[in-house]
Amino acid sequence: MAATSPTLDLGVSGLASGFDWRTLVEQLAQAERTPQTRLKSDQTKLQQESSAYGTIKTQLTTLQTAVTALTDPTLYNSRTTQTSDSTLATATAATAAPQGTYTFNVTQLAVAATQQGSTGIGGPLSTTNDVSGVVLATAGFHTPVTAGTITVNGKQVTIASTDSLQDVFDNIFSATGGDVTGSYDASTDKISLSGAGEIVLGSVNDTSNFLQVSRLQNNGTGAITSSSALGGVNLTTNISGSNLATAVTDDGGSGAFTINGVSISFDPAADSISNVMDRINSSSAGVTASYDTVNDRFVLTNKATGDVGISMQDVTGNFLAATGLSSGALQRGSNLLYNINGGGQLSSQSNTITDTSSGLSGLSVSVLKPNSSFTISVGADTDKIKTAINTFLTQYNKAQSVIDTQTASSTDAQGKVTAGVLASDRDISSLAASLRSTSYNPASALTGVIKSLADLGISSNGNDNSLTISDQTKMDDALQNNLSAVTAMFTDATNGMATQLTALLNKTAGDSGTLVTQQNDLTKQSSDIDTKIADMERVVQDNRQKMIDEFTAMETATSQTNQQLQYLQKNFP
Repeated sequence: MAATSPTLDLGVSGLASGFDWRTLVEQLAQAERTPQTRLKSDQTKLQQESSAYGTIKTQLTTLQTAVTALTDPTLYNSRTTQTSDSTLATATAATAAPQGTYTFNVTQLAVAATQQGSTGIGGPLSTTNDVSGVVLATAGFHTPVTAGTITVNGKQVTIASTDSLQDVFDNIFSATGGDVTGSYDASTDKISLSGAGEIVLGSVNDTSNFLQVSRLQNNGTGAITSSSALGGVNLTTNISGSNLATAVTDDGGSGAFTINGVSISFDPAADSISNVMDRINSSSAGVTASYDTVNDRFVLTNKATGDVGISMQDVTGNFLAATGLSSGALQRGSNLLYNINGGGQLSSQSNTITDTSSGLSGLSVSVLKPNSSFTISVGADTDKIKTAINTFLTQYNKAQSVIDTQTASSTDAQGKVTAGVLASDRDISSLAASLRSTSYNPASALTGVIKSLADLGISSNGNDNSLTISDQTKMDDALQNNLSAVTAMFTDATNGMATQLTALLNKTAGDSGTLVTQQNDLTKQSSDIDTKIADMERVVQDNRQKMIDEFTAMETATSQTNQQLQYLQKNFP
């Protein structure tokens, strides 16, 4: 019986035979992949060509955007304005506004109308001279008194919101050692201070506004009296406690009035006058409500200027009557008055002149000062057109440069010639010439004096097909004096340069253009190569596995032979 030996991994190359057959298998498999290597090289070239086509298409698409801008008629109808004096007026002109120069003479500005309510609508601080019950926090001053300190004859007096007006008089008397006394006169609704000598009020360190609210000012004497009546309207407390001389009534919390037909609601117990004013100002009534503390009256001002009125009516309650608005007087607004080029008088409700009043289509003039004369010139926006032309030239030259990069050949210092990726593509090589001829050749069918880019001072370089502005003066003159011919040269539906170039670019770089077709073909060829390589690799792997199986069988046979030989040598020496 043959002797046994440990199990061997006969798949290990040369374990029994001593022959490195796995290296041989891999070398044979790699040699079998040689056709795949050639296909991958071909595929790399296809991908480079597709990338080159994509680069050209991207730039042509950018060029197409610039060309499209040149075909837009509004480009040539855009307008610019010049004002003889920008401190007197500013102006803008819409597309296609008539060109020309216009002299405006303004005699009157437009001003908004105001409804000035009756004066003195606030009640007095007190109906009697006794003000011991008039507490500062709730007193009917036109402006609330703030707590803090005031100074009288160099002595500091503390003001508390809980003080009565009489407390303030007493504190002044005490602080000044009896030199200054204060009093209130109900008949005039004023405060008076009197002293043995000159009274000096105030200090830079005062923190209360009592002296300002009381309208007390130094006069160099020993007697100072409020400059006007003190009773006013408190805007921040509820309407019922606002110190109006006439109490506001409503219909159980549902008061209402209208201004210019817009309804405004109020509740005397819940709303302050400030609330109601905010409601007016934020409504569509078209007015601004305010309170004039100097004259103790309410004012409505039209938000729009012009000689137009303000309508109002109490609906439920008497808010307009109690605030003096309905019994006040309308101060009429005024219209802007002007003439153009010495013609008849024209008017505008606002200080912006539009074609509604002037008849100048598309021209808008904002007047800044009355009794003024200024000139507005409306012309073509040639700068905008020049910008569009320059953008076109830049993108056109980039397109030519990209095409040249992809098709040109170069020679290094050793004389080695390297061809561009698309050097053999005649269609791409001819594209550069087509772009140049379409852009630069004159359109003889046009009837205007401008038939080509050359007529705009643009020249072409035959070496690299680039376009440059060689005569800016020529372009400026054409845009200034022959704009209609320039417009036709670019936009004519049949012979316009931009029109024809658009057609060429659509045919080349459009969604169904030749570049897209080329890229699609190359993509398909590359995909086909992937399929072929995958099929070839499967054959390589099958052959490789067959060789591995055969060499493994060889190792098995060799191992068995070696074991038998060892047995014989051991037992038959």
